Amino acid sequence: MPEKTPAPPSILCVDDDVDTCDYLTILFREFRFEVVHSISRAVPTLAAQSHDLYILDNWLPDGSGIELCRTIRLKYPSVPILFTSGSSLPNEIDEALAAGADEYLLKPCEPLKLREIVKDLIYRN
Repeated sequence: MPEKTPAPPSILCVDDDVDTCDYLTILFREFRFEVVHSISRAVPTLAAQSHDLYILDNWLPDGSGIELCRTIRLKYPSVPILFTSGSSLPNEIDEALAAGADEYLLKPCEPLKLREIVKDLIYRN
């Protein structure tokens, strides 16, 4: 009997910028990559299943990525969370990390660095 190939890791991206989401979908095509554009769309997805990594934007149309990070951290304490945001304000970066984010990258992210960080976060355990 042939061995079953394991499913690729899954990533949920919560970002309202369509161009960013399209870019990330292509960049991470070997993963199961799901995109939602708001917190209201993310919450049912979080309730339905866990992912191997969450990529969050800080500014979303219906709230803060930091609050969403706290929600994810309560439900999935050990799943990595990566922020990709245009905000370089030190207090927002500190707040995101205090909320449970593992990494915080400024947009636009250099593709090779972003891929390296995502793979490190997913495969670190």
